[in-house]
Amino acid sequence: MSKKDKKERFVDDGRVIADMSVDGMPGPLFLRKARKQQAKVTDQLQVKLTKREYITTSLGMISSYVIFGLVVFGGFALFILFCIKVWFK
Repeated sequence: MSKKDKKERFVDDGRVIADMSVDGMPGPLFLRKARKQQAKVTDQLQVKLTKREYITTSLGMISSYVIFGLVVFGGFALFILFCIKVWFK
């Protein structure tokens, strides 16, 4: 019984199992300065798109939203038709 009562001392070895940092939330005070410096470096590494690439990506995003909207509203319309023709009869 005395062996069960003794707790082993926890020693932190510094490993990260899951990174719990979230973009947009302020982090620990001692890491904020390092992240600001890292943000400056990533700002310099941004890719400049040509006008044609910008238009192509914009049209791709818009078409994906339109397709998603059609699927959602089409499913809603099918549900309404099912309710009217089958369920409420």
